[in-house]
Amino acid sequence: MNSTKTKWVLGHKVTPHETTGDYDLMVAETPARVQGPPPHLHNSFKESFLIIEGEMEFMVNGDTMVVKAGESVDVPPKTLHTFSNKSDRPCKWINIHSPKGFRDFFEQMGIPENEENASDKSLAPEIINKVITTAAEFDMIIRI
Repeated sequence: MNSTKTKWVLGHKVTPHETTGDYDLMVAETPARVQGPPPHLHNSFKESFLIIEGEMEFMVNGDTMVVKAGESVDVPPKTLHTFSNKSDRPCKWINIHSPKGFRDFFEQMGIPENEENASDKSLAPEIINKVITTAAEFDMIIRI
């Protein structure tokens, strides 16, 4: 992993990877007992999650499921979803958005991992407010 690009985004450690295809690829780690983003959908993006280690609880279109290491979730455009790590262990996962473009959200909302207290800063009220007020610019339509 290229740690210089790694950022904490809403309590999740996210490392983007360069791709030549029309998709964004990120590797992420969610500490134990960390909530995910607010329920949201993307009008244009297809999104996939592959759990590498641990487990994550997903809500997709009102259905809740626990997804464990080696399992994946595929989220079509216009599908309401969110996720959180409700377990006592960290969860490592791969996230793909297609077409390219959602990486900008992580770049702009993230706190560089080498900043002191980056994880806590990524959950500060001003960051949460910035996410809520600008999410639609990234095709992240929040439905609370």
